[in-house]
Amino acid sequence: MQIRFAREDDYAQWRPLWDGYNRFYGRHDATALPEEVTAQTWARLLDPSEPMHALVAERDGALVGLAHYHFYRSTLLLKDDCYLQDLFTDPRCRGEGVGRKLIETIYETARSRGLARVFWMTQQTNARAMVLYNDVAEFTGFVVYRKYVQP
Repeated sequence: MQIRFAREDDYAQWRPLWDGYNRFYGRHDATALPEEVTAQTWARLLDPSEPMHALVAERDGALVGLAHYHFYRSTLLLKDDCYLQDLFTDPRCRGEGVGRKLIETIYETARSRGLARVFWMTQQTNARAMVLYNDVAEFTGFVVYRKYVQP
């Protein structure tokens, strides 16, 4: 398995993973996640001037996982933070180390930039992923609140 940055020609294989990720979190139709959001996300992930990045896991020529992350300023640290926003593994490959390898690659990327922290969120119901997360990171106990202020 190879972990690498996504390329423009990955779109046809990235898209089913992206759609699977969004279905998992209940964003499975155009009203939940408009097509223009997916198009803009893909464009941002490929734009070297953006702080967003996309890794893919490739096995035997097929993409089997994705990880999207970005860097941003922190009020608690001198260096930027790294937020792992999206992580998804093809369900047929779960438990085979794909997610772990994607996370470890992001850790290495953060270390190489001199960052101190990588973090992410998941739903409390994502028990299978939390087995991995509890092994590779510390559960902080934080609860997330949000309010959309624009339609």
